[in-house]
Amino acid sequence: MDTERARSKVVVGAAILFGGRVLACARSAPPEVAGRFEFPGGKVEPRESETDAVARECVEELGVTVRVGARVGGDVTLGNGWAVLRVYLAELTGDAEPRAIEHSELRWLSVDELDDVPWLPADEPIVRALREHLRGL
Repeated sequence: MDTERARSKVVVGAAILFGGRVLACARSAPPEVAGRFEFPGGKVEPRESETDAVARECVEELGVTVRVGARVGGDVTLGNGWAVLRVYLAELTGDAEPRAIEHSELRWLSVDELDDVPWLPADEPIVRALREHLRGL
């Protein structure tokens, strides 16, 4: 691993699946990305595992608990290499419905609807990998 990669932060995302669809979340801020869609998630805190971070972010951003599964897609380098994005498959646990706590809109998308929303550039490679996964379900 090179020195640059060793210093980069890890940002995690959750590809929450339900009924053959995936949850897409529209950013509410900052203004330059508001309305673009992403997978919910955020930075991994010190001494926190990536999967624990996925679970924590889903509670904070959506008010739901999830069971975190395998990774989907590869590492995606963010903003001049300051961080790497890793997205994990997840499924809802409990009875709570996702709420747009930190997002302006939530949409459940089938494989045929993945291109119906404007994704953030960092999430596009994950969407491509997820498309293959959803087709296999």
